Amino acid sequence: MELILFGLLAVLLVFMIFNTRRRNKQMKEQQEEKARKTVPGVKVLLQGGLYGTIVAYDADDLDEPALIEIAPGTVIEVHSQAILRIVDPTEDDAADTAVDVDGADADADAEIDEDTFAVNEELPAPNETPEETRARLERDSDNK
Repeated sequence: MELILFGLLAVLLVFMIFNTRRRNKQMKEQQEEKARKTVPGVKVLLQGGLYGTIVAYDADDLDEPALIEIAPGTVIEVHSQAILRIVDPTEDDAADTAVDVDGADADADAEIDEDTFAVNEELPAPNETPEETRARLERDSDNK
C-alpha cells in the first residue's frame, strides 16, 4: 500500500513540474511576442483602460517611460509595464461600428452647434506609420 502511495506522489510531482514548465514557456512566448509588437504607431490598451497609440517606447530599458498618444496632440508618459496588450485591428474595427441603442436619428447629431465644438486638429490615419505619427506630432507641437 505504501508503495502505491509513493508511486502516486511521484506521478503527481512529475505532473506538477511538467505543467509548470509548460506554463512558463507559454508566458515567455507571450512576453516576447508583446515586446516584438510594441513599436511606435501601434494601438495599445493600458492597465487603466485607456486606449492610445505608442509614440516612443524603449524595449531595452523598461524603466524609461513610454510615450502614448491618447488623443490627437495629447501625449502622456506611462511606465512601460502599464501597457496591458496590443489592440488587434479586428477589435478596433468592432469598436468603430457602434450600435445606436436609442433608435435616435443620425441627423440629430448634426444639430449640435458646430462653432462651439470646432476642432482644428488633424485626426490620425487608421493605419498611420511610426514616421507619420512623429511627423504629425511635430507639426502639432509647432502650431501650439
